Amino acid sequence: MLDRLYTHFVKYFPAYLWFLAGIVIFGRYYMLTINVSDSLPGTFYLIEKGVMPDKGELAGFVYTNDWPHTAGTIFVKTIRGIPGSKVTIDGRHFNVDGIYAGHAKPFSKQGRSLEIGMIGIIPENHYYMSAPHPDSLDSRYALVGWVSKDRIIGRAIQLF
Repeated sequence: MLDRLYTHFVKYFPAYLWFLAGIVIFGRYYMLTINVSDSLPGTFYLIEKGVMPDKGELAGFVYTNDWPHTAGTIFVKTIRGIPGSKVTIDGRHFNVDGIYAGHAKPFSKQGRSLEIGMIGIIPENHYYMSAPHPDSLDSRYALVGWVSKDRIIGRAIQLF
């Protein structure tokens, strides 16, 4: 039995080596993430590490609070506002550069109070992130706020 295993390993060693090298190289430039919420239509996303998305594109970024998700969770949202964009609020309705960006709910699904996000001119190296779903946890809420450039992993692409 061990003889067969050894023979197999020796025979296919180059293939195993190439496979491992492929995983290392892929992991250096890309990341796969799964969307477990209804905030975006897709489930699987590929993040191109280090590629800064443009306004209107999907971005993968690191969530830094500890509720309702753990710190370090990867979020995928659309960049809706860029440095210099103006974020306004009317009641709890957010607008970015005069375009409706969603309603901020006063309470979470669990009944916890939700603080609204920041308004004003988005500063350098910060971005307004959003998703179309009414329950999306995005820049409408202080829990996410304006996302700094150093928290953005890269451009996200919906796989399916």
